[in-house]
Amino acid sequence: MGFFDSIFGKNDNETSSTFSWNLLTHVAQLNDEVIPASYNKPVLLFKHSTRCIISRTALNQFERNYAFDTAFDLYYLDLISYRAVSNAIASLFEVIHQSPQILVIKDGTCVYSASHENIDATILERFI
Repeated sequence: MGFFDSIFGKNDNETSSTFSWNLLTHVAQLNDEVIPASYNKPVLLFKHSTRCIISRTALNQFERNYAFDTAFDLYYLDLISYRAVSNAIASLFEVIHQSPQILVIKDGTCVYSASHENIDATILERFI
């Protein structure tokens, strides 16, 4: 990793190689995967801007602090590459678009969202 990558993060849609994200790349995944899965266990959506240092920092901090194993189905959205998916999330779950942003989906409904410095993996315990 180069000097600027270590400061600003890489400008691509790759996430941590040790973290088990499902990639959100199609609007259809919301109705075909995310909502049905949310009836079995909570689903967490992480909306990430690959062009933003704040978003990269929030993602890295989230991954470091997430300690719930398989309690959530985890979905990662590169909203620069898949803006239509981000727009569909805002509409479907009735949330204002933010970046970075996490949403917790339970029983087909967004029960929690946070953005920027309010993204905190430790708070997720209350949704298990």
